[in-house]
Amino acid sequence: MAENLNGPDILFVKPGLHSFTNATFRVARLSLSRRETNVLHCSEQGSSVMSVCCASAQLTFPSHTTTPRRFSVRMSNQPPKPTTSIFTSATKLLWGPSLPPGLLISTARTAWSTVWHLMMTQLAPSDSSGSYTRPTSQFRLNPTQFPSAASSELHLYVGLPCPWAHRTLIVRALKGLDDAVSVSVASPGQDGSWEFKDNNIPIRDKDKLVPGLDKANRCRNLKEVYKSRTGGYEGRCTVPMLWDSRKKDIVCNESYDIIEFFNSGLNELAKNPSLDLTPPELKGKIETWNQIVYPKVNNGVYRCGFAQSQEAYDRAVSEVFSTLDEIEDHLGSNRYLCGERLTLADVCLFTTLIRFDPVYNILFKCTKKKLVEYPNLYGYLRDIYQIPGVAATCDIPAIMDGYYKTLFPLNASGIQPAISLSGDQDSLLIPHNRDSVGIAVEAQHAV
Repeated sequence: MAENLNGPDILFVKPGLHSFTNATFRVARLSLSRRETNVLHCSEQGSSVMSVCCASAQLTFPSHTTTPRRFSVRMSNQPPKPTTSIFTSATKLLWGPSLPPGLLISTARTAWSTVWHLMMTQLAPSDSSGSYTRPTSQFRLNPTQFPSAASSELHLYVGLPCPWAHRTLIVRALKGLDDAVSVSVASPGQDGSWEFKDNNIPIRDKDKLVPGLDKANRCRNLKEVYKSRTGGYEGRCTVPMLWDSRKKDIVCNESYDIIEFFNSGLNELAKNPSLDLTPPELKGKIETWNQIVYPKVNNGVYRCGFAQSQEAYDRAVSEVFSTLDEIEDHLGSNRYLCGERLTLADVCLFTTLIRFDPVYNILFKCTKKKLVEYPNLYGYLRDIYQIPGVAATCDIPAIMDGYYKTLFPLNASGIQPAISLSGDQDSLLIPHNRDSVGIAVEAQHAV
């Protein structure tokens, strides 16, 4: 059926409507010359009258016949019509300018709904209410027993669209671990897995992260890396993943464990060892904010996008925006979540916020507000983005590609919307004026 038609040849599809769900398609091909009239024999099974125009020929088919008929071809002097796709031609052939018949619509709706739920079950496991439940990571780190930097050769696997992997890239950059922890950037494959390929992307900035080959194991995809570990592996293959090239084993694939390790476990290798994103006096506040931000914002946007019932979506979207309202108020008098100092809690919130307007507001149906409608949150986003080293970890086009082209059940067409001004990286460089927030509040209290 996907045949290349040349000249005045005609390809058309004829359904046998005696059994719609098992429709048979008849394909007829007619070769015409400009100055002769040919005759076409076609078998029909009770279908309606149909006409097809192609090149300079017009065919008319009568209806309700059970035996072969002879059809005449009338030549036309009209100029050829623009070439259309086989789908457009088949649509016009089957029901002309009208909408598809109700039976087709209801059958397609049922089939798509069934397939959608099947795919979502694999993509986003849910509980009995249809709420998304994120699977737990299989390889964890004990924060009191970090592996020795001297005995390890660490390599980080990431994907640029992933907010969880983005956390690790930011802390790696802030701590100055670029030389201590090498990185391989995977690309999302058509089947949703992570793969490595030479994309031939020119690197204008040496600090710019781009998808490429596996630098540590030379594997074709992340699944091969996971399976190559000592003892093998058959579970979910996710990013981020920290690998020990010396031991040929997985160190950790839980993002928060990795950023804690990067923050305090590799100071002897860090270029910025004095930076502490979990200072002892703020650990209580960090934990409090993590318990709010993770379930209601970080994972909350996924619970909106991956909800498999209206009730599950309604609960999730309500929690997302009530929490954003709470954070907006808090940031009116605090530069960062825990006061005037950047912490891991801010890093975790940032990677969701930078994806909010370009992706979550649209694709995940977090539509009550855009982030730009929250002046404190949007200024806070720009504040963190402008910290040296952070912008190089952010790639909005790669983020857009990763979500809109990979999450097929949520965007079957693969069409990407235009990036809004609020999500454009140039807009994130607008002065934030957040450095005076805490000072201004203290001055007000002093008066």
